[in-house]
Amino acid sequence: METETTELKKSLAELKQGLISLVAMLNKHGQAELWFGVAPNGKPAGLDLNEKTLRDVSQAIAAHIEPRIYPEITQQTVAGKNCLRIHAAGQQKPYFAYGRAYLRVADEDRQMCARELETLILRQNRAALRWDNEPASVSLQVLNEGKIRRFVETAGLPWDDSHNALEKLDLLRDGQPVNAARLFFADEPIQLRCAVFANTTSATIIDRHDFDGDILELIEEAEKYILKNIHFGMKLDGLRRVDVPEISRTALREAIVNAFCHRDWRDPDYIHIAIYKDRVEIRNPGGLYDDLTLDDLRRGNVSRRRNPLIADLLRRIHLAEAWGRGMSLILENAPTATFREVAGLFIASFQRPTVAETTLEPPKTILETNLETPETILETSETILESTKETLLKLLHQQPQLTTQALAQATGLSAAGVKYHLAQFKRSGKLRRHGPTKNGYWEVID
Repeated sequence: METETTELKKSLAELKQGLISLVAMLNKHGQAELWFGVAPNGKPAGLDLNEKTLRDVSQAIAAHIEPRIYPEITQQTVAGKNCLRIHAAGQQKPYFAYGRAYLRVADEDRQMCARELETLILRQNRAALRWDNEPASVSLQVLNEGKIRRFVETAGLPWDDSHNALEKLDLLRDGQPVNAARLFFADEPIQLRCAVFANTTSATIIDRHDFDGDILELIEEAEKYILKNIHFGMKLDGLRRVDVPEISRTALREAIVNAFCHRDWRDPDYIHIAIYKDRVEIRNPGGLYDDLTLDDLRRGNVSRRRNPLIADLLRRIHLAEAWGRGMSLILENAPTATFREVAGLFIASFQRPTVAETTLEPPKTILETNLETPETILETSETILESTKETLLKLLHQQPQLTTQALAQATGLSAAGVKYHLAQFKRSGKLRRHGPTKNGYWEVID
């Protein structure tokens, strides 16, 4: 019976349509089997075959199919009748028959439209067209040898010199570093943009920070920024206290790595970390790649890699999965995480538990602060302090002369975040400032 890789023709009068089927199957699957002398229902009809017949078919294939293929053409006996079998394989897509490209759909041959043809050409040449595989705008001498050596040692590879190391990592093209090498090893920085918002929208920013660095430095900075600006709880491991962030650190790190690994580096936009009152969002330019869908992602163990070189480098130092398990790891550790595509951005969103839904304590840094706070604060912080705002007021009540930087260190907020809350307290009448900025003090109004 006819399938997506098998076509049956009753006679050589259908040679042209048979060659079209051959091309359609090659474009779809890279292999094809064409029979003459067999009816579409599979019943052998037989052919009158001789050497000239085989030669004529071979010449027709050479004349009408591009790029050239070299099929196996053999005479076969089926139920006592002579038939002609043509078996072809090839990966030089797209193939054309009589000047047109076709694609196999079930047992039919459909002429490809311009968009389908463009997509097939891009897929076929994706290795040459990939951004991470293109020669970079920097020379080998510009790359930081220290960074290369640290990477090689972390990956457990032997070290001799930068050139050989990059060659072994497949990061040189004709002696020139590719873009992936620049991301990891150049001192020319890339950027990450982070912000904390007061509520559930981006109307009010209470902290904003742009980071510069190489891709590994920015992965670390993104994780640190999120952990600095979310709450921590506590669990007991035997007799030891273990601090637990309100969002799984494993899930956050995997999402951050995915953002840098799978983003569209041709897009000049930044990766963004947005921390809202109710959620944390990690946004990267570039939607899902190669017809991958959100449902495919949720099913897990599916990977379409826009930047295979970058992914391979991250895998070597155990920051990325080789088997497409990244999404599964995120959902295992943060089941409420959601994903969406908006205006060319891929967004991973993590819910933050509300005060009513969680047993979280005040931020970890409050309890680990090196400020010389009175013992009463340390003794009562776990039971009295229910939020960062209460913590700020409590610290100022005990030490009215604390500076903005000291409060930031004690609470884990940024300096801008502390200033924002202090201004809110002043407007609401909970806090009053006495004296100049440098030598003044705060009064907490009960």
